[in-house]
Amino acid sequence: MADLSGNWLGTYWQDDIPSRFEATFVQSGNTFSGSILDDNYLGEAQVNGEVIGRTVSFTKRYLVTSPVPVRYTGMVSENEDYMQGEWNIGLQYSGVWSARRSGENLIVDIQTRLEQQTPLTMT
Repeated sequence: MADLSGNWLGTYWQDDIPSRFEATFVQSGNTFSGSILDDNYLGEAQVNGEVIGRTVSFTKRYLVTSPVPVRYTGMVSENEDYMQGEWNIGLQYSGVWSARRSGENLIVDIQTRLEQQTPLTMT
């Protein structure tokens, strides 16, 4: 099962117009939750979803601007640093989306891995 915990930067397209977003997810088992901040008038949303293998699905609900939930489905890459798929709002609106782990999260991951390595000892 893919691990989505961390920070993501992505884009979704509606009517061929891209909208950027930042997401932060916290995963426990095969479920995750978090928040997304769209770089447009829609603003912040809460997210709840699940991961089964490399298949991801989640629902995004905006806090203020829109009461209608947005459903996302997609696939996570094997190295778990990229995902893409489709989104829809009922039968009326749909498009594609993609997201990549943000650089900040990768730096933290590298630091954690370095700290876990056994230090060399001089004899």
